[in-house]
Amino acid sequence: MKQYLTPVALALTLLITACSSTTESGSVGASRSQLLLVSSAQLDQMAVQSYNKLKADAAAKGALNTDAAMLARVRAIAARIQPQTAVFRADAPRWQWEVNLINSEQVNAFCMPGGKIMFYTGLIRKLNLSDDEIAVVMGHEIAHALREHSREQVSQAAAAQTAIGIGTQLLGLGGGTTQLTGAAYEALVATQFSRSHENESDRIGLELMARAGYNPQAGVSLWQKMASAGSAGGGGFLSSHPSDSSRVQQIQSLLPTVMPLYLAARR
Repeated sequence: MKQYLTPVALALTLLITACSSTTESGSVGASRSQLLLVSSAQLDQMAVQSYNKLKADAAAKGALNTDAAMLARVRAIAARIQPQTAVFRADAPRWQWEVNLINSEQVNAFCMPGGKIMFYTGLIRKLNLSDDEIAVVMGHEIAHALREHSREQVSQAAAAQTAIGIGTQLLGLGGGTTQLTGAAYEALVATQFSRSHENESDRIGLELMARAGYNPQAGVSLWQKMASAGSAGGGGFLSSHPSDSSRVQQIQSLLPTVMPLYLAARR
């Protein structure tokens, strides 16, 4: 006689089997199981579409890649960091990497899934970033993509919606309640990465830039600059990547681990 899983048991089974990780822990020990329900291919496709639209909109405004010297700096730093991603993901160096620059007062930078990187000139100009400090930001943003934090967030949202749907069926609630519960959940979902995601990206990013030959001590000066800029007000990177003393303390605690990697790269 065949036995069938109840909807709840089936959902729990899917959640358990979906808990995995696509990255290695590296020297900094960034190891954690993740809920990954959606495929990387789906998210990568969405990222390409969003990135292309962003470029097209910037180009239409005459703001895409207008500072040749700054663009060359950012792309050179990315080119040195990208091969180091193999430490965490063997497939990452083969991603379709792309780096562009938007001329804007906005203090912002990000790396979409699949290696689509965008820097805003305001981040570099307003904070007067050195190459080492740009490398800290670059490594941090690439780390978000390596660890698939966006994929994890989408998966968590999907899991929650699945649970809401099952709960509604079991309790005999109507569709209106389902929509209300779903809307409430959407309102509570953070539009930025969690503190645990930020901490992971700090750790992985610091190792990436150190292996690329950039001084990880710049992580301290970068976040000190961020703290000063944040106190004066600002959006974009400053609001989504809050700087606090614990962040600087973590970077300082990692320096004994990553400084030898930097010194070896420099040799």
